[in-house]
Amino acid sequence: MKFYYVYILRSLKKDFLYVGLTENLKRRFKEHDNQEELSTKHFAPFELVHYEAYKNKKDAERREQYLKTTKGKTTLRYMLQNHLS
Repeated sequence: MKFYYVYILRSLKKDFLYVGLTENLKRRFKEHDNQEELSTKHFAPFELVHYEAYKNKKDAERREQYLKTTKGKTTLRYMLQNHLS
């Protein structure tokens, strides 16, 4: 069964959260953590703080886009407030 993962990474170096979408969560996390991804290489190392699995790619894309909005980021910080403090 194929899943699409929306994931949130937290930089261990700076105050930075990254929201992404992938079909292979383990591989994608390693790419970010090993500074192989241009958009996040300056924020590595990371910890995976949250992920959601979807069977439908469109649903996962919609959730990723929401979490990248200002309201979505506020929701994320509220959801993860104990972990991020």
